[in-house]
Amino acid sequence: MTSTASSGLRVSSSTGGRSSTPWVLALLVAAASLAFLAKGYVLFQATMVLSYAIALVGLNLLTGYNGQISLGHGAFYAIGAYTVGILMDKGNVPYWICVPAAGVVCLGAGYAFGRPALKLQGLYLALATFTLGVVTPQLLKYKHLEHWTGGVGGIVLTKPEAPFGLPISADQWLYLFSLAVTTVMFLLARNLIDSGTGRAIRAIRDHALAAESMGVDNSHYKSMTFGVSAAFTGVGGGLSALAVQFVSPDSFTMFLSITLLVGVVVGGVGTLWGGLFGAAFIMFVPALAEKVSKDAAWGVYGVVLILFVFVLPGGVMGLINRLRQRRASANGGAA
Repeated sequence: MTSTASSGLRVSSSTGGRSSTPWVLALLVAAASLAFLAKGYVLFQATMVLSYAIALVGLNLLTGYNGQISLGHGAFYAIGAYTVGILMDKGNVPYWICVPAAGVVCLGAGYAFGRPALKLQGLYLALATFTLGVVTPQLLKYKHLEHWTGGVGGIVLTKPEAPFGLPISADQWLYLFSLAVTTVMFLLARNLIDSGTGRAIRAIRDHALAAESMGVDNSHYKSMTFGVSAAFTGVGGGLSALAVQFVSPDSFTMFLSITLLVGVVVGGVGTLWGGLFGAAFIMFVPALAEKVSKDAAWGVYGVVLILFVFVLPGGVMGLINRLRQRRASANGGAA
């Protein structure tokens, strides 16, 4: 299927086939080895990249593959983080149960928000999700919820130690745990995209009326996609809570939602692997911009983003796909 003309970006829906399997395995081995090659803050950064990558995959399922614009996914990132925080702090629930629980909670919250939002499209849907992103941090400060959320003070968490007496640090274990969760979430996303459900989701994006005429239940699939997207983002938020060891309302401002959308554009709209590149961008570029100018860090960040969009309108994955196509054409011509 072709991408929507209004997006201005070419949306790729190719799966890559089995030929990509060796590269994926090599990437996993390299990522796992990082736990034993890096220490401290570097491992923290790597863990945060993984958490952002999961959230970006979730947002891309909604925006890139289904065509719904969201400017409020930072709210689901916050809900996932607070779910982990509340369950660990108030219920003494093991962290490895809290993370999937965050996904389940956000799945319900996303579906509950997405169902009534079906009547909204384009800018109106963007405005509704924008409101969600603005309101959520204020609700977390609400005095009647302070017993659970900790109010402005937030919740302090303890980083989980390695189980079974493994001779690795808490930072190493959390990174490996996050890597395992990320692998599972990417596999789930890949299977969803390649399934009949994924084809229905993309059909709605490309032409909603034509999809409905072919028997696709637009209301169900759009609501379901919103819920699944929120679930992915919530899992990412839950991992970030474990990494940072602290959650507070001020950590999930409206700027987080904008940042997630920026990550999707940078990585590549409608691509799975683009989540990794987008996560690296939003994790490292602001820090690099601050080194250039502490007084105008976000100004430098904005300039870099504008240049990036003009030079690579299809994101990093768009560039990679173009290079692969040129290489395939060159090999075909040589043959």
